[in-house]
Amino acid sequence: MTTIDKVLYTGKTHTTGGREGQAQSSDGRLDITLSSPGSAGKGTNPEQLFAAGWSACFIGAMGRAAATQKVTLPAGLAVDAEVDLGTAGDAFFLQARLNVSLPGLDSVTARAIVDAAHQLCPYSKATRGNIGVVINLV
Repeated sequence: MTTIDKVLYTGKTHTTGGREGQAQSSDGRLDITLSSPGSAGKGTNPEQLFAAGWSACFIGAMGRAAATQKVTLPAGLAVDAEVDLGTAGDAFFLQARLNVSLPGLDSVTARAIVDAAHQLCPYSKATRGNIGVVINLV
């Protein structure tokens, strides 16, 4: 396990009620209602939050990768993240797909950026070897 030398930021939340609860960040910028996936509840769920965080972080990692490769990322780039909650036997697991759109870049350049970003992104590092992950160029 890697030990962090310098902490750049610590996200802090207070959550009550689990999947049918509330979550607030310590700075007040996040204040959400939580609902179980597929329920009629009005809130979001942990899988959606994880997908949003990972896709945002991955776009940042693509920016770093592109800069290293001296490539300008297209204005219309996007990552559509899909995080599945499922079971295997009696246990719950996650799996994910990142569907990356880099319009106007050739497939070889786009793949090089995506592969490098997957090595840089902290979310990718955290999931590597722990859950199934597929990264698609779309």
